[in-house]
This record gives sequence, structure tokens and C-alpha cells, in this order.
Amino acid sequence: MTQTSRRTFLGGTAAALSLCSLGVKASAQASLPAPTADTVEADLLRYVGFGNKRAGGAGDTACGNWLAGELEKAGYTVERQTFDVPFFEETTAEFACGDTVAPIYPQPIAMPTGPGGVTGRLVRVDAKGRAAGSLEGAIALVDLAHGRWSSMLSKAARGPIEAAFAGGAKAAVAITNGPTGKVIALNTDGRKPMFAGPVALIAPEHADPFLAAAMTGTEARLSIDGAGGKRPAFNFVGRLNRGKGRWLAISTPRSGWFGCAAERGPGVAAWLDLARWARTALPNHDLAFICNTGHEYEYLGAAEAMKQIAPPTARTDFWLHVGANVAARDWHEIPGHWLPLPGVDSQRFLSISPELLPLARTIFEGQPGYEAPISTDFLTAGELDEVVKAGYKLAAGVFGIHRYHHIAEDDERCLNVPATIAAAEGFRKLVFEVANRAA
Repeated sequence: MTQTSRRTFLGGTAAALSLCSLGVKASAQASLPAPTADTVEADLLRYVGFGNKRAGGAGDTACGNWLAGELEKAGYTVERQTFDVPFFEETTAEFACGDTVAPIYPQPIAMPTGPGGVTGRLVRVDAKGRAAGSLEGAIALVDLAHGRWSSMLSKAARGPIEAAFAGGAKAAVAITNGPTGKVIALNTDGRKPMFAGPVALIAPEHADPFLAAAMTGTEARLSIDGAGGKRPAFNFVGRLNRGKGRWLAISTPRSGWFGCAAERGPGVAAWLDLARWARTALPNHDLAFICNTGHEYEYLGAAEAMKQIAPPTARTDFWLHVGANVAARDWHEIPGHWLPLPGVDSQRFLSISPELLPLARTIFEGQPGYEAPISTDFLTAGELDEVVKAGYKLAAGVFGIHRYHHIAEDDERCLNVPATIAAAEGFRKLVFEVANRAA
């Protein structure tokens, strides 16, 4: 996306909700200026510029250092929490059958096959785990249902793979059928491998020759080789402890399988905006801004944060978690083409404590997805799960799966700057209102 097209796209910011319509007192309006478009866009592009964000890798570490430094500039005291995360750096990752060779994505925690690979007859396994033939000694080609996939812990994803190994397969390759035709990386258990043998993911756009080969039981070879193990990664919290005895907590994850432009970028930008604004706008509370890594290992970082750097449950008035798909671009889908739209992908959720639902409906009116908030008693997801399980009385979180979620092509094209600004302004209003009710 060129600089000119980005600037042109910023024209939608004038549609922000007015403060007066929310009943905010005139004397408080100075504390609630709209987020600055240039600042939000600069933060989005800075985040994208760190490249791959796998936990503990160079991009994740550099991004964490930047965010921690921004909080220190804003006057927060930063504490880091280091823990180990899995990693695997492949030297070979391919699937071959006859003359066809295709790239695959080793499913973490990766189980290498060694340089010679694993060979076996190809047997198709459908989305319900039903095999087209005997799986004994075979490589299972698991044809997942179509969906916006995110996690291997979903029963719909792991179930047919577990069935394949239970049937005697020596390895499995899963087709991640989704909206883009690209391979979709799937979150995983960060403590141990999930399956009995090597598992890889393949893009639908590369799968057809293998599906054809599975009809005749043709032999195939899966090769996964490289170096892996554990490496250090870090969460951090920026605290502003004024001695008030009552905390507000705002958290966001920063890591992910690829560049995570729209999956993570808007959440990071909104979180930074809140941190800079809250220092003067919320004088009656102590503040804790938490940034987690290890999200892709089924919220490993969030679970670790609860052990050490989270504020006390009984003394926290509100926790807002700014998660995935805060504001991603929407697209027209035409066979062979994807055309960008000025709107935002509406498959994003705002889950909030039931007593705050009326407030959220008012604040986020007109913001697709968020305008219909849901109760935390009905649904939570992502790292909001950890917040609710920990017992924080009032909580809210946003999460979602946009079309390019968990694929390598989730890049700058997927950003929606005006929608990010609108979401950030909504978060300001929400935190401000809840904080003043509790004060």
C-alpha cells in the first residue's frame, strides 16, 4: 500500500461518536480527545515493521523492547517477566508425491521426521475423522472443514487428526481450508506436542494433487527437519502506582505466527494510545498496562502473567483486554481476486461483564461487531479467558478472526486506520466511564 493510498483512506475519521452523546461531563471532555490519526498509523506501521512475531524470536523481542520503551517514556515503571517458549526453525518443510512437491507448515510443537522424511500411502481423512482406507502405516491427508481457523485445540481441528493416529497413521498433513486458500497456522499447546507423530499443515491451493493421489493410495513423503527446543521470551507490565489502592488493568498480546499486521497491530496501537492517555485522564486509579508474548501457544504468556505481574484481583476495578482483530480491513471476494473495501471486518467480538452491556452498546454504536456486545457469562475467548478465570469482577475483551488471520499474507494491506482510531476512541470512553463509576 502506498503512502498516498494510506492517507486517502484516513478520510473516515470524522465519523467518530461525539462525547456529548455519551453524557460525558463538559469538564471531562479535555481528558477525552480523539486518538491522533498520524500517531495511530505510525504505531501500526512500526509494529508491522518488526516482521515475524513468533514468541521469543527477533521480531517479538524487538517489538517488546519498543513497547516497553514507549511506556517508560510515558512515565510507567516497567517490570519484565521472562519464561521459556517452544521454537522450531525448519531447514526442510515439504510434502512430496510423484513429481509434485509442495511447501508445508510444521505444526508446533514440531516433531521432525529427520532429513529422510516419513513415507507412506496417502489416505484421505474427512472432517469427521473418517478414513477412505486403512491407515496402518499411512500418511493421513486430513481434509478439514472450511472455516476461519485459529487453534489446533479446537475439536474440529484436532479431532480428525487424533482419529488418524488412533487408526495407525505414522504422520498427518491437514488441509487448512479457509477463505484465502493459503495455509493457516494454528495455535497449539505450548508445553508438549499434541499428537503421536509428525503433523504438518498444507494450503488448500497446494492440496489438489495430493487429494487425487489419496484416491489411489499413492505413496508420499513428508519431510520436516530443523532445529528446535526452548528459548526465552518476556511479558512485561508498565505500572503507575499512585498509592490509590484501586487498579485498572489493560492488556494486549504482541506475538503470533507471522507478521500479524491486522491480527495484532490495531490492538497494540490502541493499547499504546490508552497508555499514553490514561496517565492524565484517569487520576483516581493505579494503572497496570500488561503486554504478553506466547499467545500462539494457547495463551501461555497470559497464564504466566497471572502468576506474577497481574494486579491483585480484589483491588482491580476493571480489566480490559485488547485482543485479536481489533480493526481489520474487509474485502470483496471475487474468484481469483480480492478487492479491498473501506469497511472493517465485522467478525470481531466485544465480550463484557453483563452489568456493563448497556454502556458498551451506547459507546460502540455504529461499530460493526462491537455494536452488539456479548456477556462474558455467554462467551469469552483468547486471553480474556485467563482474566475471567482469575476472578476479576469487571472485565471486557475484544477478539476475532479476520480473513487473513494466521496467514503469512496478513500484512499492511489488511490494516484499517480509521476503524482502528474509532475502536481506540471507544476503548477510551469505556475505560473512562467504568473508572469514574468505580471511583
